[in-house]
Amino acid sequence: MLRALRSVWIWAATAALVLAWVPLMGAVRLFDREPRLRTARWFRRLGRAVAKLNPWRLNISGQENLKPGERYVIVSNHQSLADIPLISHLKVDAKWLVKAELFRVPVFGWMLRMAEDVPVERKDRAKGAKALLECARYLRQGCSIVCFPEGTRSRDGQLGAFAQGPFQLAIRENRPVLPLVVEGSGAALPRNTWIFGGTRDIRLNVLESVSTDGLTAPQSGALRDAVQRKIAEELQRMRA
Repeated sequence: MLRALRSVWIWAATAALVLAWVPLMGAVRLFDREPRLRTARWFRRLGRAVAKLNPWRLNISGQENLKPGERYVIVSNHQSLADIPLISHLKVDAKWLVKAELFRVPVFGWMLRMAEDVPVERKDRAKGAKALLECARYLRQGCSIVCFPEGTRSRDGQLGAFAQGPFQLAIRENRPVLPLVVEGSGAALPRNTWIFGGTRDIRLNVLESVSTDGLTAPQSGALRDAVQRKIAEELQRMRA
């Protein structure tokens, strides 16, 4: 009962914060130039504010692997919606590759559009290719790209299969891949329930980037597999 009441309070406070943030982001966007970096930064600040409403103890390590000014294709495992405010703590100008259905959610979808994040239809190859082309444009404009190559949240905390698209993008644009490892968020906000877990430790580890220098398109599968192994090994180490 206590968890349910606390969850009601967290959702209500989050909704109030989001509604207050919409006009703020709108005002920032009015004076923001392409590629809307200031607007996107304010959107990530919302994620950090949402994290403070929750009974989470955040532990972020490996930020020395995030080089200032570098443009990355950032890939992370995906345990729950809590991953988003957690990753928002990283100080990096980025566009996020987001499921297209989230752009249709009232208010939140408006904010995604204002920040110019990139919608992707997971089951439509043509639209998926178009989304990657848009990501390539943002990389050339000085933005990193954040994506969850599993495509959806894990049901049991184990890694799912990685899509190849982000790694093809990294090779085509000759940008390094930056792997992130999230652990603990699945219990903090379990899938298929609105009730938050109790006080939880949620960890984010930024691993060393993986260079794509000299790689060609046919090697994107090998790059994907190598990055997935790195994430899986670090996830196992964190759990141990």
